[in-house]
Amino acid sequence: MTETTQPAAVPTQAVPTLPDHLSSDPRSPHHVAAAFEHDIGIRLNGKTLTNVEEYCVSEGWVKIPAGKTRDRKGNPLLIKLKGKVEAFYA
Repeated sequence: MTETTQPAAVPTQAVPTLPDHLSSDPRSPHHVAAAFEHDIGIRLNGKTLTNVEEYCVSEGWVKIPAGKTRDRKGNPLLIKLKGKVEAFYA
């Protein structure tokens, strides 16, 4: 008789649901620090993006940096891309 062992259950933390509108800028009213404790992935029109600064699922847009260009305060200049946005924990 062979005995099979099942893998031990890995304790998982309860991950918060991703908000509809999220920004990585801590000064933004759409910044949720609890969401950034886990890796977040963003898909725009089926393509995974790694440099998203802000997104809104319901309105269908993401903001990404425009190269190395900075504004006068040192923040990256952002461009808005529109399409079908999907947010998920990676």
